[in-house]
Amino acid sequence: MNVDKGQPLMEACDRFVTWLDRRVVAAGRGDGLQRLEVAPSGTFWLGRLSRLVGKDEDAGGANDDRSDRLDPCAMGIRLRPAESPPWSMTVTVRARAWVKDPKDGPEPDRPWWRTGLVEEKIPVVIGAAGGTFGAKQLQDAFSAVGASGLSAEVRVEVEDWHKQPELVVQLVNTSPKPGRGLTDPHLYETQLEVAGLLTVPFELEALPDTFRYDRKVPAYGINVGVEVVAPGVFRTTDTVSVQTFRPEYWNSDRPKPDLSFARLAADPIPVLTDLVDALDEYDQKHWSVAALDARQLADGWSDAMRAEADGSAALVFDELARLRTGLDLVRTHPEIRRSFQLMNEAIGLSAKGRGYRSWRAFQVGFLLSAIRFLAEPAEEADHVDTVWFATGGGKTETYLGLLLTAAFFDRLTGKRTGVTAWSRFPLRLLSLQQTQRFADALAGAELVRQQQEDLRRTAPFSLGFLVGQAGTPNKIVPKPENDETGPDSPGMPDKYQVLLNCPFCRDERLTMKFDRKRWKLEHHCTNQACPWKRGALPIYVVDQEVFRFLPTVVVGTLDKAASIGLQQAMRGLIGPPQKMCSEEWHGFTYSTRSKSPNGCLVPDCQGTLLELPMPDERFGPSLRLQDELHLLRDSLGAVDSHYESLLDHLQHKLCGTRAKIVASSATLTGYDHQVKILYRRDGRVFPQPGPRAGESFWSLPEDTKLRRFVAVAPRGVTLEHVSDRTLDALQRCVREMLDDPARVCAEAGIDPNHAEELISIYGTDVVYGSTLYDVEAAGRSLGSNNTVDGINVEQLTGQTDFDEVRDILERLENPEEKFEDRIHVIAASSMLSHGVDVNRLNTMVMLGLPLTTAEFIQTTARVGRRYPGLVYVLHKIGRERDAQTFRHFDKYVSQGDRFVDAIPITRRSRRVLALTLPGVVAARVLMLKEPASKQRLSTPAKLRQYAHDAGLTPADEAAAVTEVLGLDGPEDSLHQQQIVEWVREWFADLHDTASKARFIGEIGSPSPMTSLRDVEAQAPIHD
Repeated sequence: MNVDKGQPLMEACDRFVTWLDRRVVAAGRGDGLQRLEVAPSGTFWLGRLSRLVGKDEDAGGANDDRSDRLDPCAMGIRLRPAESPPWSMTVTVRARAWVKDPKDGPEPDRPWWRTGLVEEKIPVVIGAAGGTFGAKQLQDAFSAVGASGLSAEVRVEVEDWHKQPELVVQLVNTSPKPGRGLTDPHLYETQLEVAGLLTVPFELEALPDTFRYDRKVPAYGINVGVEVVAPGVFRTTDTVSVQTFRPEYWNSDRPKPDLSFARLAADPIPVLTDLVDALDEYDQKHWSVAALDARQLADGWSDAMRAEADGSAALVFDELARLRTGLDLVRTHPEIRRSFQLMNEAIGLSAKGRGYRSWRAFQVGFLLSAIRFLAEPAEEADHVDTVWFATGGGKTETYLGLLLTAAFFDRLTGKRTGVTAWSRFPLRLLSLQQTQRFADALAGAELVRQQQEDLRRTAPFSLGFLVGQAGTPNKIVPKPENDETGPDSPGMPDKYQVLLNCPFCRDERLTMKFDRKRWKLEHHCTNQACPWKRGALPIYVVDQEVFRFLPTVVVGTLDKAASIGLQQAMRGLIGPPQKMCSEEWHGFTYSTRSKSPNGCLVPDCQGTLLELPMPDERFGPSLRLQDELHLLRDSLGAVDSHYESLLDHLQHKLCGTRAKIVASSATLTGYDHQVKILYRRDGRVFPQPGPRAGESFWSLPEDTKLRRFVAVAPRGVTLEHVSDRTLDALQRCVREMLDDPARVCAEAGIDPNHAEELISIYGTDVVYGSTLYDVEAAGRSLGSNNTVDGINVEQLTGQTDFDEVRDILERLENPEEKFEDRIHVIAASSMLSHGVDVNRLNTMVMLGLPLTTAEFIQTTARVGRRYPGLVYVLHKIGRERDAQTFRHFDKYVSQGDRFVDAIPITRRSRRVLALTLPGVVAARVLMLKEPASKQRLSTPAKLRQYAHDAGLTPADEAAAVTEVLGLDGPEDSLHQQQIVEWVREWFADLHDTASKARFIGEIGSPSPMTSLRDVEAQAPIHD
């Protein structure tokens, strides 16, 4: 192949991916091999056809639908003819065979040999009854290449299930059982081609009609893929390959405005005006009544499709109006304008050296659309703004921009300290890379804050890491017991390093220290040139330190919200703490306990209490950020919906405000219903989808390739075998490039100057399993069944230790110098699919289709983030869903968002209510009643006395809880009764002096949840 010297790297990557795919498919089909040591039927998984089992042989379900998919005896094409019968066409059959030599053959160590190609053109003319063709012609052809005994035929069946004739054209392997010289009855490297038939396309039934998408499918493959190679010519393919392309983030006839951080920090108004005017022009061009009239006429829309388009247009123009409002606020509101400018300066600092200096248009668009909440927080709190964009498009950076704008606005308007945003992620283990992004952005903001004369007296911008015992300690105690952590516990302090590098200078030379005087677990940067000169980095990774210092932004797992019913110090995340400790670096204080008699969380503190530095109402967070909204479903979503209502209730009681909720999601399907259930708010999404699939004002596909998806339906062998062989082939290819770059580059058409970089870019493969069992099995199998020596496999799952995750990410980002020392395969579960961004992960093998399309979208987005990616989806073809998806895989990828199921969620579950009621009641005691009482209410006796003195009644508490959870409608009578009965029993237990309850969490049953995922294990609230 001709090689262009000076070839761009992206083109070299594209050609290398093509070469890799060709090699993997060859390994699955047997292309290029001439002899084998072992039977080909146990080796190849593509292009093969088993023999048709006769009725007299049928046993155990042979040739049923599932068996036909697992090891098919036929493959072909389903077509819809455009004319009435008779129909005529030419069917071309291509195939090979493998034959075994006798024991005294020329190569006894490799007795299996591959025949020449059989290629036969078979004329077909049929009426409504169908027929069989070419049996004698194909049998003679196989005999001619040395495969006597093999037989096949072309079968054409006519079906009219949809009141329109469909032709099913198949190649069927009719060979007999092995014997009499026939050693292997399989056909190999099979292909079928149909030409000369005038057809009309199918319409994809899995999706509804819509004005944005094309549902037309020219033909369906049967146990294969199918491609249109020329007008009226259809050919089967052993895999289904779908290419996606990178988006261009500007789709306007106007020049793209300068959205650089520096320009927006200096003078944002002209640039923002240009952006909004360009959007206005685009919307008028594509969404006006006249534009929709023209499209309806041209595309033949139905009335329903036009109504859908009109509804979408209304949402688009509402979005435009929000951007106009945001622009006006930046122009006219001094604090908002300055906050926006300082945010851009901060993001510019955090982005230095990372290869980008500018926003994408949709990111600035979202900031303008959402910024109104700063000026009108009460009204805007009624809406949840969801960022919806392709994974890898920059959603995280987008809401980081909003978060920093809110943080600066808080400081400029009198909030001197405390939490601006609480950001929660739905996975059990928070991504360290996501945490690093937050730290980097806040470090940029802190450097900017230090330069502002009027902000220097406010607290430094800081980050809190709130994940609990699974990642970092809940607290550090002088004398640890059981699972508690002490200053000298094993692994302390190094195992709790959260940052991958210093957010201020990017230096990786971080050290961990525990400061006994300040009772703080600290990250320190050892770079003498680091711009941070204040000792420990401003990040808090112990739960109690988060409560003591109330960092500007708290990131954590969704589960920790349950602690609101367990830990009184959680109050600082939704309202004011009690006081401040007079001792330096002890921070805020909360209700007194036996181990904190003055309310300070530092052990043995003797300090006195000081007044808070600002009014109570300023302590409530401005924002709650929810990442991966689509994962809040089923029981997790139901439980969270109750705790979201509880957080709103407590913040409103303590501060008179509610936080603005901002979310990101991988799907739009049913988002409005989900938001209504979760938050009891209206949902808004940004950006609105464009007038056509994949195209809007904010983006359109460009020519640069993003990912190649390859659907594989393994035949006759296990999925594990195919996974092993695929990874083996990928690793072998990279090692060939390492050993003989000149030959490989010449073969692939690549400039040899790129060889070393390609080895790094494609040298680490991902094998992804939806279950922990699949992941562990893949790791074990690969270690024992590959033909390439020295494959280093690591696992990334929810079970992987925290410090090991950090080490693996470090090795992936900065690989060892020698290839043999590097990680070659990552066996990963769903942990990988959220927030793991490594540019060196560009090939993936997926073990079966994930259970949800959202998981498929999120997971495959982990590869090919910077360079062209290659994803093999190994379908568990015996499963009906996998089989159906394989059939329309092209549409599944290109219109993936339409295949995402609506999120199953409800807040009206009596089982969920039974789990959440104890936490709701306990939280109201801890957060509201205890501070109001000016005394400790952690024991039943003290709470009982307070209830008597304050006149608390079961009826009043039940009514309050019913209102908190929004279960006060006429359809909620059973839930209301359940609340009344449980609260009545709770009060009875409270007033029972013979009760064994020692702490308020032990009153009633069950105890408050320790985690939002908790369905069995409960824990008491200790004194």
